[in-house]
Amino acid sequence: MALLSRQEIEQMGFASVGDDVRISDRASFYGMARIALRDHVRIDDFCVLSAGAGGILVGRYTHIAVFSSLIGAGRIALEDFCNISSRVAIYSSSDDYSGAAMTNPTVPSEYTNVTHADVFLGKHVIVGSGSVILPGVTLEEGVAIGALSLVNKRCEAFGIYAGNPARRLKERRRDILELERRLTANKAS
Repeated sequence: MALLSRQEIEQMGFASVGDDVRISDRASFYGMARIALRDHVRIDDFCVLSAGAGGILVGRYTHIAVFSSLIGAGRIALEDFCNISSRVAIYSSSDDYSGAAMTNPTVPSEYTNVTHADVFLGKHVIVGSGSVILPGVTLEEGVAIGALSLVNKRCEAFGIYAGNPARRLKERRRDILELERRLTANKAS
């Protein structure tokens, strides 16, 4: 994976860019003035981040793996230590599929009924490969989403969820909180 230089990243026009941000030269960005990248972020090949009016926030120590996309007019916020596996799609906007309105971005807005809702991923969230997160979803701290899951509702803290639609399977261990404490303590010294 070829990475953009710090100078190239700064010239792209992001809202903000933290330290140690690594971005593939094959990733695509739209609405960059509404995208904020905190420290220690990595965005891999063929990712698409398309920020609408709500913007996109990518927290510290967050990885967005190959072929993932974050798209929509609502706000998408990924808190610190998130891991977005390959081919994950996070949407903060959705067309009306009922047939009462037309769909797709080539149709003038007066003929469509696109809805927008913010998406929030708390600290230490991991989303497995091929999963889809729909508008309005909150994944509380420590949630783990299994591969190929469809997430259409709130997931409670430190739960492991999977399926279509995703449902809670069991509790996730909280050892990561102590590991975070140790990492941040080491960085401070």
